[in-house]
Amino acid sequence: MSPLKISWKNLVSKPLSSALNILLIAFGSGILTVLLLASAQISEKLENNSKDIDLVVGAKGSPLQLILSSIYYIDFPTGNIPLKEAMELAHSPFVKRAVPLALGDNYNGVRIVGTDSNFVSLYKLEVGEGEIWHADFETVIGFNVALAQHLKIGDTFYGAHGLTGNSDVHKAHQYVVKGILRQQGNVTDNLILTNVGSVWKMHDDHEESDVHHEEPKELTSLLIQYRSPMSVAMFPRMVNETTNMQAASPAQESTRLFSLIGVGIDTLQWFAVLIMLIAAISVFVNLYNSLKERSYDLAIMRTLGASRNQLFFIVISEGIMLTLAGTLTGMALGHLAIQLIGSYQESSQARMTGIVLLSDELYLFVAGLGIGIFAAVIPAIQAYRSNISKILSQN
Repeated sequence: MSPLKISWKNLVSKPLSSALNILLIAFGSGILTVLLLASAQISEKLENNSKDIDLVVGAKGSPLQLILSSIYYIDFPTGNIPLKEAMELAHSPFVKRAVPLALGDNYNGVRIVGTDSNFVSLYKLEVGEGEIWHADFETVIGFNVALAQHLKIGDTFYGAHGLTGNSDVHKAHQYVVKGILRQQGNVTDNLILTNVGSVWKMHDDHEESDVHHEEPKELTSLLIQYRSPMSVAMFPRMVNETTNMQAASPAQESTRLFSLIGVGIDTLQWFAVLIMLIAAISVFVNLYNSLKERSYDLAIMRTLGASRNQLFFIVISEGIMLTLAGTLTGMALGHLAIQLIGSYQESSQARMTGIVLLSDELYLFVAGLGIGIFAAVIPAIQAYRSNISKILSQN
């Protein structure tokens, strides 16, 4: 019988002990896998959705809320800003490109974003089917929206007031699907895009009264690209100090958000590492006790021709089998957990998936291998140095 088969038989002969060790390792590696997948995907989403946006200008309030609502579309806007003042900022010599956003409606939870052609240029959007909107109430929908809402070119739908829910549907006008975007890998996959005029007209009709009085036009926010490095120092201060609007930096707010999340992630990482260490000690104790119980069997194997190296390999193999089984089980459970979490996330913009493999997971696999060798090396050395004659004389 080969050394590997002997190692396997030894583990199977003690199912409860082996299962406990595998469970401990799986728990630790599973937590690490969840943290690795979650932090990597959150970081990627933060970077992909804000990499070409230098600043967001919106109503006074929380800068983080402004960033979350205008770039990631996972929070409520801080309010509206006057169109006239927004356009004055858009034409500032510090600004290379200003993208207007008009938010406030949704379709089955998908946000309807009023904007212009600058939005298309900013995100480098490509239409897979149909064409970009040209008139009021024409829309271009994201790749995921078309799949999830079963929409195709020429379909019509009604928007509803608010960012979630369908309790207040705008029946005055229908939106029509004119184009479907190629998959972009960013937040635009989950948006419905139209022109700003559509959003204004939808709400003008909705709020129409007997006294006809045209309210000043407003926007939700502006996405800003700087013209020069000097703009970084001058423009945000000018907005915050000389207007009733606020300027928020996506880079700063995203870093602050991730640092807050990172505190919890670091704590859980240390907890998972502690569990892995406990698992390593458990594997060591299991193998050490098993070696003492099997010392006579190992001595007999030596008399039948087994070498010291073979005995060493048998014990090392047991440790590696236990830890690799636990590590692979934990990694699989980690991916499953992330997939389940993603399926229950309300916001499609922040949704995570477990159907992804990261290169960093290789380090986790290697760590599991290392733990197995570390836990088994002392029992393996003892098996290698065992005194055959002494063991046999005692039995």
